[in-house]
Amino acid sequence: MNWLNSVLRPKIKTMFSKIKDVPENMWLPCPKCGTLMYRKDLHNHLNVCTKCDYHLFLQIDDRFESLFDNGKFTKVELNKVKEDPLNFKDLKKYKDRLSQYRNATKSEDAIEVAYGKVGGQETVIFAFNFEFMGGSMGTFIGEAIIKAAELAVKRNAALVAIPASGGARMQESMLSLMQMARTTMAINKVRDAGLPYIVIFTNPTMGGVSASFAMLGDIHIAEKGALIGFAGKRVIEQTIKQKLPPEFQTAEYLKDQGMVDIVVHRKDLKETLAKVLNILMHNK
Repeated sequence: MNWLNSVLRPKIKTMFSKIKDVPENMWLPCPKCGTLMYRKDLHNHLNVCTKCDYHLFLQIDDRFESLFDNGKFTKVELNKVKEDPLNFKDLKKYKDRLSQYRNATKSEDAIEVAYGKVGGQETVIFAFNFEFMGGSMGTFIGEAIIKAAELAVKRNAALVAIPASGGARMQESMLSLMQMARTTMAINKVRDAGLPYIVIFTNPTMGGVSASFAMLGDIHIAEKGALIGFAGKRVIEQTIKQKLPPEFQTAEYLKDQGMVDIVVHRKDLKETLAKVLNILMHNK
């Protein structure tokens, strides 16, 4: 008994304590092929599966760092908007949902704006955070895009959009749908100034986002395999009573249909964007 108490039990306790110290989220399965990936390795590959090339969601800061020259950029402070203007409540109050997502993502809302240089060209980029309420578009996002467009005109810079969204935010109802028109007007101001507007489609870009500013780019670039569309595939099939192709609404399919200009792997995105901007800004 003395040997069991003094030697074996301490060893067992030490072994289990080490197991508990291992972070629960150290490994992540690929949503497409199921391959278990070490998060550090995944981060080093810009969140792209090393086995099947599936492009997972990329955090906004990592996105900015991968695109701006030398990873240097300046974030823009965004305007506050009235929270929960409709006092909306479903299973939970809208205000409580906002607090929940802000605590989880450490972000004010589903968008951030930054400026710097890409390929030596002055560039303003706004990018979506799909982890914040599915990147849904509300009044905060509308105000952010307007500010990004105004900043691009002020700095004589190109404007780049990187949407990742399921569409309009239902908790803001008609106010959310109004952002479709407001963001379109903001993009037109960039056009009127003779500045390029580039859209980089990421997975997914759907609903009211794809039906407004996301489809107005001078050049449409899409990450490999990105889902792009308005209504979901199943809804369309039920409506038209026909089976759609397996690749329907993918970046590659839309390129074949002429709605996307370039489909690119994430590791090549910076180089591709820099080339496009240098061509367009040089012509300007």
